[in-house]
Amino acid sequence: MDPAPLSTLREDGEPDESSSSPSAVSAAAAVPPRPATHHSLHKYAPLDWSAYFDEERAVAIPDTDDVFNVYMAGSEGPVVFCLHGGGYSGLSFALAANQIKGKARVVAMDLRGHGKSTTSDDLDLSIETLTNDVIAAIQTLYGESPPAIILVGHSMGGSVAVHVAARKAFRNLHGLVVVDVVEGTAMASLIHMQKILLNRAQHFPSIEKAIEWSVKGGPLRNIDSARVSIPSTLKFDESKECFTYRTPLEKTEKYWKGWYEGLSDKFLSCPVQKILLLAGTDRLDRALTIGQMQGKFQMVVVRHTGHAIQEDVPEEFASHILNFISRNKIGPNGVEIPGLIKKWQN
Repeated sequence: MDPAPLSTLREDGEPDESSSSPSAVSAAAAVPPRPATHHSLHKYAPLDWSAYFDEERAVAIPDTDDVFNVYMAGSEGPVVFCLHGGGYSGLSFALAANQIKGKARVVAMDLRGHGKSTTSDDLDLSIETLTNDVIAAIQTLYGESPPAIILVGHSMGGSVAVHVAARKAFRNLHGLVVVDVVEGTAMASLIHMQKILLNRAQHFPSIEKAIEWSVKGGPLRNIDSARVSIPSTLKFDESKECFTYRTPLEKTEKYWKGWYEGLSDKFLSCPVQKILLLAGTDRLDRALTIGQMQGKFQMVVVRHTGHAIQEDVPEEFASHILNFISRNKIGPNGVEIPGLIKKWQN
């Protein structure tokens, strides 16, 4: 299989296919921004999370200084536990959560070093630490008797979801959804990541300008999703009097290889129902190609979207999640077998 294009690994801020070359990014960065108009400021104005989620909760991990911010929606059904990619936040799933919450509960977590979460070491993005964080957050939220859980992970978060599932830490884990990340193409793209991070826009005079850049030259294609999610990925730099990125991904390079090395085999070994959502057709490496032929997981190619499928086409993404839950008969407490349910009710 020929190497996939560089666009296969677009963690925070990477341009889409139409502007993924370094020269195109550099040229775009050289163009001075147009003065903001009232119309543009309104069009790219931030949207509040409360229009999509029902609750925001700080999950303090016992005996540590770590506090993880989670967004929660819905009151019935299994828990769709969402893990975002590097440089994103839990609000990456906001629009999709709004579509899912009528039939399932949604929990979207700000991972270490992202969003509103605070830890003793925000730069420790090793796969082991991220995996431990998610397990600790779920245990803190639900104790020893968690509801049925479907893990959903995008990009870096997809790797974390796979590692959590492989640990077999939860008896009630019933599904694994990995969004647009494949070991082969991800590993091949890592060599370019520092240049990609360097070439993205670094500073923004306002949140509106950051939102505008994210859909015009950045990783997103859905303005409404960007208006919800982008503000949580920024922080205000007092010294430069502008907004910049909350997560300094360029300082975490030593962990990148660990996110994706061995991911395909680990994904295939997870003892739960699995689905891989991809934004392109040429993404499978050899291990996954063989696994798909053997029926070890379902694969869906989502058309007309960039890397952040859950943001670009949230309705379609939500439909795939709900269909996965329905097809595998995952109820609030686990897999529901109609004959046994009827017997228990009698």
